[in-house]
Amino acid sequence: MNAQALFAMMVQQGDVVTDRFRDAVRHHPDQTFIRYGEEGRDLSFAAFEAEVATLAAALQEMGLEPDDRVSVFTRNSWIATLAMFAVWEAGAVYAPVNFNYAGRLLAYQLNDTAPRVLITDADLALAVAAVLDEVRLTNIVVHRPLPSDHDHDPAKAALPPALLARPGLHDLAELMRTPRRHRPVTRGAADIANIIYTSGTTGPAKGVVQPFRWINQYTFKSRAFLTPEDTIYCDLPLYHVGGAMFLVAKACWTGCAVSLWDKFSPTRFWDRVRAHRASNAVLLDVMVPWLMSADPRADDRDNTMMRVHMQPLPARHHEVAQRFGIPFSTAGFGQTESGNGFVALIDQFGETEAKRPEFRVGHDRATVLEIARRRGVMVVDGAEPLAKGFMGRPSPLLEAAVLDADDNVLGPDEAGQLAFRPRFPHLLLKSYFNKPDATIKTFSNLWFHTGDAVRRTEDDVYYFIDRMGGFFRVRGENVSSYQVEDLLNTHPDIRATAALPVPAEEGEEEDCAVFIQLVEGCSMTEAELRSFAASVMPRYMTPRHVRFVEALPVTPTNKIEKYKLKQSLLAELAAARAAAETGR
Repeated sequence: MNAQALFAMMVQQGDVVTDRFRDAVRHHPDQTFIRYGEEGRDLSFAAFEAEVATLAAALQEMGLEPDDRVSVFTRNSWIATLAMFAVWEAGAVYAPVNFNYAGRLLAYQLNDTAPRVLITDADLALAVAAVLDEVRLTNIVVHRPLPSDHDHDPAKAALPPALLARPGLHDLAELMRTPRRHRPVTRGAADIANIIYTSGTTGPAKGVVQPFRWINQYTFKSRAFLTPEDTIYCDLPLYHVGGAMFLVAKACWTGCAVSLWDKFSPTRFWDRVRAHRASNAVLLDVMVPWLMSADPRADDRDNTMMRVHMQPLPARHHEVAQRFGIPFSTAGFGQTESGNGFVALIDQFGETEAKRPEFRVGHDRATVLEIARRRGVMVVDGAEPLAKGFMGRPSPLLEAAVLDADDNVLGPDEAGQLAFRPRFPHLLLKSYFNKPDATIKTFSNLWFHTGDAVRRTEDDVYYFIDRMGGFFRVRGENVSSYQVEDLLNTHPDIRATAALPVPAEEGEEEDCAVFIQLVEGCSMTEAELRSFAASVMPRYMTPRHVRFVEALPVTPTNKIEKYKLKQSLLAELAAARAAAETGR
């Protein structure tokens, strides 16, 4: 299918997620939509729509106008989902905040977003109260859990006095007590749906302004494999696009259910999947070793998981699929700014049945393969070796290229920056919110620059190498942190590795440092680690600094927080240098 036909199909399916949500309410009102596992609460499309309408009406009564922004700062995924749909229905912009933020980070984002309304938790009220003098907030809505709620904390039940004294304070339960209807607001493909902030470890975070068509583009190919019988499993936070859009919002186009959880649990993951008959999920790279470290069980395949998306694709993807009976995996490239520029389908079992009939959900294998063919999705055999960083071929909706530092297009097997040009309007971000200079720089020479290093082959298959910042120069050679981690992680006693650059002791280049988390119960000396490294990587790639840690610091989406590791190591090295100087 060519790009024009694919775009026409995508637009025909509906650009605006709330339009598709209302279609689902009309066509199958009694079908289950949200299954909030933390409290055993199931809501049909109609029941959820009634709750959304009530909150949307309450927001409009506060003076919320179309295109106003609403910041959502909550750990509770049910509240986040309710708020997201209510904000959209009210015609406003969903602007979630990382629930780990406090102090300067929180104040910065609230000031940058300038929301008309902030929706938050009693659990986070202290963090909000601490920045009240630094930010301007007209309306604050607080979710105060009841004693019967799973997130009730008696120690945090009382709101801080500074918050109680604030005009415009609203109790969410009171707002939801009386059902009512909101004023409908018509939204189109170009209208702003979200402002999602990218993580900022080297500078202020940037708010990515996403139109409604961005959500359509981001979910378009992956949702083709879903049916109303499916259940999407979501344990990712809803301040990132992976949880909010790729998992929750996507369900509106197919009318399927969403199994909603507040956070990932390695010990309860499969029990949750079985309880809700979940069939689709996202497995981030850090999740895989946690799941695989559990002792194998005879019933590992007795689950309904039919497809998992893995980004980046782990080396053990086929082993994971074979152990847990997952017929298909998908890989690709998803980004807050550019959506879903790549997707590939990995057939993990071929003609062999992965599951007993009672555990199969949705499309059969032949149908899945035919859908992939019609949508132009690359299909590969999971049993065959895949080179590291495999992403597949570009979406026909976007022109992709590998660029050098001067934006010249590079040839096959040359490493450079991945860049996109949309072939149709409103497929990518509109801008970085309040940051015109950053927007112009990112779109220089009419290319959107992703900030990711990739390579492509003669047959237009792309492979991820690293974040551009993940390259560092050691002894005249370019070293990729991704490659260092991948090689060290092949050791059976290593659970996870974080590789990062630190200033070299001599010259202007850098040294490689690694932080190693061992498998529980295992031990290793630095000498043993260095011996292993020497056996699997070139000398210039071997780490100068080795540190063993009990656990690597991670974000709620299980991404390793390398900047924290770097800060601690730099402080340690500085102290050592100071001590050496003192001793002279």
